[in-house]
Formats: sequence, structure tokens, C-alpha cells
Amino acid sequence: MISVLRFHFVSTPAPISSQKSPSLSLNPPRLPPPSLKRISISNALNFNSLEARSLRYAISSMAGSDFSYVNPAVAEIIVVRHGETAWNADGRIQGHLDVELNDAGRQQAVAVANRLAKEPKISAVYSSDLKRALETAQIIATTCGNLEVIKDPDLRERHLGDLQGLVYREAVTTKPEAWGALRSHSSDQTIPGGGESLDQLYQRCTSSLQKIGNKHRGEQVVVVTHGGTIRSLCKRAQHHGDRGGKILNTSVNIFHLSDGEKWKIKSWGDISHLHQTEYLQSGFGGDKNSG
Repeated sequence: MISVLRFHFVSTPAPISSQKSPSLSLNPPRLPPPSLKRISISNALNFNSLEARSLRYAISSMAGSDFSYVNPAVAEIIVVRHGETAWNADGRIQGHLDVELNDAGRQQAVAVANRLAKEPKISAVYSSDLKRALETAQIIATTCGNLEVIKDPDLRERHLGDLQGLVYREAVTTKPEAWGALRSHSSDQTIPGGGESLDQLYQRCTSSLQKIGNKHRGEQVVVVTHGGTIRSLCKRAQHHGDRGGKILNTSVNIFHLSDGEKWKIKSWGDISHLHQTEYLQSGFGGDKNSG
């Protein structure tokens, strides 16, 4: 018998803090599809490793389902980051600008949709109303039984003000005030040009997910959103800052919401469905920045 260890992280809401953005290349490297041949049991002990995530998915597939049971007192919310865009590949800041998926992003969306289609209990699909998320959600919804996509603007990425449309390298010199605001350690710091603070992002997206959880207790739903938004949802679910690792395009992150507004993270950053699809190594927009 194969035993699968489950890791749960429980918390009540905690204040958030901003994170510094790393230097990003204008030509980020791509990683080949992950191969299950490279999986080892010792690597599985590293919870956030790609091999560990792939191993857990492979084992759960053999067992029948990774999401086979939903507690009637819990809403299981499968939070998926949108597929890749040309601006992700270029290292260009998107924020609220409406950029569609590129060909790689559509392939990634099909891959995650095919994975989720194996789960018979998905009852609803929610999405940010921005094209890159909405197109990803529509592919998932169609593949999972022609479900309707419910659009929610509160699931959008953080508005990044004057930085939107710029590549990170030029933003430093072109918009120094906005750049400084982005890198501020103050979570209430807004970004010039109509940009949001981290607190504002946190309040709107966590409120949205809580409403979804309250409505779908005992059910399994999919929410398609953005890298910065997912980081804020993660902060709501645990006390001690970010979970390790990047939030890559179409990564699967599973949240359990239960009575008393308790949140748990069941699974994080899983891209094992991308076994035949390339993806951006940088996770641009899904590492320690948003966009």
C-alpha cells in the first residue's frame, strides 16, 4: 500500500507585508516538460520540489483522484494561475492591462483543463475578468463539462499604476517613483498612476475567495486568477509570509475553506500536468512580484 502524506497549514487572517522584486531577465529561460523518470522517493521529502509534486500527482492518479473527497463542511477551491502571455515571456508588467494568452499559454491551459476534467466533482468555475485568466478559465470550463465561467473583477491582478506596460529593466529609470512604491516595505503604499497597495489587493481578493467558499461548502470549484493575487491568498492562509517557490503559469494551488473562516493550503505550486508542455522558468509575475 502506498501512503501519501498530506500537509495542512492553518491560520487566521494576519497582516501582510510587501516583498522586494528580484531582477528579471528580458529573455527568461524556459524549462522542458517535467519528466516522471527523474522522480525519486528522497526528492519527495522536499514538499515544494517539482519532483515531489509530480510524484504526488502520479500516485494520486493511480489511486483514482487527487481530489476524490470533499468534506461537506469544507469548500475545496482549486486556484489556478492563468496561462502564459507574450508579456510574461518578455518580462513586461501587466497589472490590469488586458493581455491575451500566447500559444504556449493556450497549450498550458489545455493541459491543466485535461487534468481537472478527470475530477467529477467540479461544480463551478470562477475567473478574473482579464483576458489571460478568462481564456484559461473558459478552456477549463469547456473541458470540465461545459460549465459557465463566473467573472469576478475582484480576482484581478494588482493594479500597478504607471509601471503597467513597462519591462522591469526600464521601469527603474523611466518611472522611479512608481518603482520605489512597488519595492516599498509598507503594505499600504499605493503606486502612482492609480495603482493599488498590497493591502487593497489583499482585502478585495481574500473577500472574494471567502464569498466563494461560503457559497460552495461541500463542493469543489476552480478559481482562475493571477500570480500576485495568489500570493495574497496564500498570506491569508498562513501566518509566516510566503510559501516557498514560484507560482508558475497554470500551477494548481488547493485551498480548503471551512467554518469560522478558517483557511488551509492543501497543495501548492503543482505543475505536474505540464509533462508535455514547456513553461517559463522565471514564473514572471508569479514570483515575488505581481504582474
